[in-house]
Amino acid sequence: MNDRIKVWDPFVRLFHWSLVALIAGTWLTADGPKILHEGMGYVIAGLVALRVIWGLIGPRHARFADFIRGPRPVLAHLRDLAAGRERRYLGHNPAGGAMIAALLLTVAGTALIGWLQTTDAFWGSSAMEEVHEVLATLILVLVGLHVAGVLVESLRHHENLVLSMLTGTKRPLSDKDRG
Repeated sequence: MNDRIKVWDPFVRLFHWSLVALIAGTWLTADGPKILHEGMGYVIAGLVALRVIWGLIGPRHARFADFIRGPRPVLAHLRDLAAGRERRYLGHNPAGGAMIAALLLTVAGTALIGWLQTTDAFWGSSAMEEVHEVLATLILVLVGLHVAGVLVESLRHHENLVLSMLTGTKRPLSDKDRG
C-alpha cells in the first residue's frame, strides 16, 4: 500500500523553488549588476502572474479557494496551534494560506515598484527606491516567518514539509488528523 499521496503539482513546486532562488539572487545583486537584478525581477513578476492564474485554474491544492481563508479561521488555527491542538491539513493550513497571500502580494508589490523605477515618471525617485527596499525587507521577514511555520508544522505533525515541497507528496490524512 502506498502511504504517500500527491498534493503539490509540478508547477507549484517549480514556482516555489524558482522563487526561492530568484529572491536570493535579487538580494545578492541588489547593488549590481543591475541587468541581473532587473532581469530576475522581471522573471519573478512573470512567475507571480502565472501563480495567480494557477491559483484560479490549477489542481485542488494549488487553488486559492482551497487555502485562502478569512481572519477568523487563521486566528483560530493559530490559537489551536498555541494550545497544541491544531489539526493537520493535506494542503496549506489557514495560517499557511495567509502567508502565501502575504508573500505573493509583497513580492508582486516589490516587483511592481522595481519596474516603476525604470519608467520616466519614477526614474531616480528616492521615495520609490525606499518603498522598494522596505518591501524587499518585508519579504525576508515573511520568509523567516514562513520557514518557522514550516518547521513548527513539520515537528508537530511529524512530517517533513520541505521534502513534501520537493517530492509533491504527503502522507494521507488519518481519522485523528480530521479532528
